[in-house]
Amino acid sequence: MKIVIGLGKTDIAMEIENLTKMYGNHVGVKNLNLTVYRSEIMGFLGPNGAGKTTTIRCCLDLIAKTEGRITIFGLDSSKDAIAIQKRTGYLPGDFGLPPAKVRSFLGYLLSLSGCDSTRKMNELAERLDLDVERRTNELSKGNRVKVGIVQALMADPELIIIDEPSGLDPIVGLEFRRIMREEKRQGKTIFLSSHDLSEVETVCDRVAIIKKGQLRVVERIQALQEKTGKVLEVEFADRFDLKEFQIDGVRGIQQENNRITMTIHQNLNRTIQALSGHRIVNMSLKSYSLENLFLKYYSKEAGGGAQHDR
Repeated sequence: MKIVIGLGKTDIAMEIENLTKMYGNHVGVKNLNLTVYRSEIMGFLGPNGAGKTTTIRCCLDLIAKTEGRITIFGLDSSKDAIAIQKRTGYLPGDFGLPPAKVRSFLGYLLSLSGCDSTRKMNELAERLDLDVERRTNELSKGNRVKVGIVQALMADPELIIIDEPSGLDPIVGLEFRRIMREEKRQGKTIFLSSHDLSEVETVCDRVAIIKKGQLRVVERIQALQEKTGKVLEVEFADRFDLKEFQIDGVRGIQQENNRITMTIHQNLNRTIQALSGHRIVNMSLKSYSLENLFLKYYSKEAGGGAQHDR
């Protein structure tokens, strides 16, 4: 079954068909089908070894696929790899830096891209608080990631692939998310592999969860939140009976001392009515987080098939 990620039926940026990558007897990715459309941000989630980086490297022809077909902008990922790479900005997860001044290194890469303007390079460096006059061997991990982000975006590529940009401090992380949304508004397509679930939840249009080389969930962020319901947490000042909250559409009721947590898919009004007969110390209602969903699909107890975007 083909899994589709996108906002429409046209303008495909990337199409992956039956991608399989084997490392000897070990499965890197198996029968992966994925369509990514232009002008969207797609989050790609999974722990180390799930197949995220393998998928990205096959798309850019940095490693040879075992089976399958990949096209980017209608070009074959193997036959037209150079043409594709010229239109793509890429931050690898294992991004390394040669010993040089940051400005010189970025300028060299910019010259290779054929771009003759340093305006965007300087703007990105300023926004990310990156000192381009320092030498690369003096940089912290977070600053090395900043260099990687700048080099991936500075030539104004059509497709941006970011593989786990970890190490940014919270303030810079917020600015990075702003930059991603701005790039999207300019018509760029962004493929964001990340361990930061809050980052994916706030910046991405869609998310794909991959487990052991196979996609388990591909869906719009908003649709996932609608399907998974709302999480209600309540702290009571008086006695209560859990049976009061055994209401149709209310699931996963858990109690810890004078607190209860439940997931509400429907009948929120009836639940609030049941609570109104009690003295409440504290109460919160929030969307079922992407982190909860992620943990569900990676818990040892999780089973069943994938959920597909329809």
